[in-house]
Amino acid sequence: MVERSLISFVVLMSAMAYATRAWHIFVLRAVQGLFAGYGGLTLAMAAESAPKDRLASSIGMVQTAQRLGPALGPVIGAVLADAVGLRRSFFVTAGFYGIALILVVVMYGEPRAERAIRATGSENEPTVRKVLAFPNFVLLITAIVGIQFVDRSLGPILPLYLSELGFADSRVALVAGVLFSILACAAALGHHSCGRLLRRYPPRFVIIGGGSVGGISIGLFALATPTWLLALTMGLFGIGVGAAMTASYTAAGMVVPEGAHGTAFGLLTGALLTGQAISQVACGLLGGVSIRLVFVLDVLVLLVLVTSVRRVMVDQPLAAESGVAEQL
Repeated sequence: MVERSLISFVVLMSAMAYATRAWHIFVLRAVQGLFAGYGGLTLAMAAESAPKDRLASSIGMVQTAQRLGPALGPVIGAVLADAVGLRRSFFVTAGFYGIALILVVVMYGEPRAERAIRATGSENEPTVRKVLAFPNFVLLITAIVGIQFVDRSLGPILPLYLSELGFADSRVALVAGVLFSILACAAALGHHSCGRLLRRYPPRFVIIGGGSVGGISIGLFALATPTWLLALTMGLFGIGVGAAMTASYTAAGMVVPEGAHGTAFGLLTGALLTGQAISQVACGLLGGVSIRLVFVLDVLVLLVLVTSVRRVMVDQPLAAESGVAEQL
């Protein structure tokens, strides 16, 4: 599945270099979206491959890479556009996907549990209904939607908010870019450090703690005016939501038996993309009424999330490593 997705990206990115009309890019990007999805699959690959005691670290490492990629990509793209031109930049991007494809083909070994599921027949396949029945799974899907909603809420309104605070128009783009970079790097730190936290505390505690830090930080961000305080609260916000997101994924992976991670992480990634899509539209519309209402909504969403996890989520042991068919 991942190999097919990466091959399609190599072809489509190369084709974009030959586009001559805007609708060419539109169609190619739409087709690219249909073949995407390797992000969730790579999380499933990490969960299937890692020992149970390193599950959180493996998921956190992949999510760190996923967060740093979009943070560094625009900078690298701008440098490439100046160095080799816009059209050749698409070929360079296709080359990166080609390198990723080679790494998967040569270095990735499919776990035995995944092969065993396919060999046992369709009656033992991890269906969506079976995965949703696992303890806490629906709650964790809801938590991921909420965390992603808050995480992406700043995209439509941050430059406008900086203008409202009195930043000169010539500085808005720079300050917004710096704050978004701080958010991305801090969230990557939250993803990466979550593994260490989960060695000492249960996922439920980390989700509550990360959500609380995120809620308090975004509330203080709405009240801050000095640039240094905006940067500090943005960094704390990123660490909080990053840790809470990785803990949510890890908690889901802990209750899902081997062989069902592909279906489970596909659902979790769908929840992630749903939260992102809803956030962009809802916060854009709400920001048209009052930008500060977006921050109020973010705090309320995280408050509901933390309260729900504290009251509803139960700590579960790791899914058994054997007897996959019986568990499914």
